[in-house]
Amino acid sequence: MKTELKAKFLQHILAKKKGDEGFTLIELLVVIIIIGILSAIALPSFLNQANKAKQSEAKTYVGSMNRAQQAYYLENTTFSTSIGQLGLGIATQTVNYKYDAVSADASTVNNRAIVLTSTAPLKSYIGGVEVTTQQATNEATTVAVLCESSSAMVNSGVNADVAAAKITYTAGAPTCAANFVSLAK
Repeated sequence: MKTELKAKFLQHILAKKKGDEGFTLIELLVVIIIIGILSAIALPSFLNQANKAKQSEAKTYVGSMNRAQQAYYLENTTFSTSIGQLGLGIATQTVNYKYDAVSADASTVNNRAIVLTSTAPLKSYIGGVEVTTQQATNEATTVAVLCESSSAMVNSGVNADVAAAKITYTAGAPTCAANFVSLAK
């Protein structure tokens, strides 16, 4: 009987070891392949969202610069080409964009967000503010426009054209330059 008990005990130990062996190579490969497929699906979406967040910074900055230019003009009857004078507390250069303000004449100003890296999948932005007279009341007012480049830098974007791009100001209706689309007025 003692030998029977020993044999059963050894069978129990051997059966227990087989249950603790772990995963087979095929099981591990299947899991790795599934993780690879999921990451291949999710990664482009994640990168696209990261680029949208970077572009959101530029849109917000240029939109804020437009509003600040309107307020600055109300107080000083002129536009500012110094971002510091606008009192926004924004940097003139971030990791992805360089910001500036260019005044063509006393009644217009262009606020620009220029992409720093030519291979970046980011778009450029131009904002414009114009002083115009309302026809009905003959009062002076300011109008603004925010323009986004049609394509990103990596896709033959128009970063080089941002410096040359001019918003057209006609009768209180600023319009975006070529290769730019209007986002908001």
